[in-house]
Amino acid sequence: MKSLLLTSLLVLAAAPLCAQSVTPSNTQIAPPLAKAVSLAGPRFGFTFLSDGVVDKLRDENIEVKNGISQFGWQFEKQFYSKEGGPSVLNEWVLLAGGLDQGLLLPSLNWMVGLRTRDGAEFGIGPNISPAGVALAMAAGVTFRAGVLNLPMTFAVVPSKEGMRVSMLTGFTLRR
Repeated sequence: MKSLLLTSLLVLAAAPLCAQSVTPSNTQIAPPLAKAVSLAGPRFGFTFLSDGVVDKLRDENIEVKNGISQFGWQFEKQFYSKEGGPSVLNEWVLLAGGLDQGLLLPSLNWMVGLRTRDGAEFGIGPNISPAGVALAMAAGVTFRAGVLNLPMTFAVVPSKEGMRVSMLTGFTLRR
């Protein structure tokens, strides 16, 4: 009786162990490694500030017109998931606005998004500027000419003070 009980326990314990063994039918395949490309480069353009944003800045003792210049740098990493498919983006955009008016209005954006194989791109993320903290949404297209990339981006930053609308361009070199 003891040997039957012991044998039964060994068989019951061995069944889960056998299920964990690696066989060709249940071998797990690791996902392919992602390829990352740095697409950092200068950005410049124009931002339109609604009257509410201009009033908010005036309350902060910043006198500015509705239209300001933008100059800055975009730090971008593009991650490829598979050949020919969309890629994911992570980017930081640091801009100095208002230089045309003798002002320095810094802004920082962190965007995450997607880029299609044809260069259409969409992103969303937080924006921090003297006008406050808000959520930025951007869309655009990147044109490619050899190793040169020419992004054209349209961004909207709605906030409780009003709307900021930007058009930015620049260039990057694909390395």
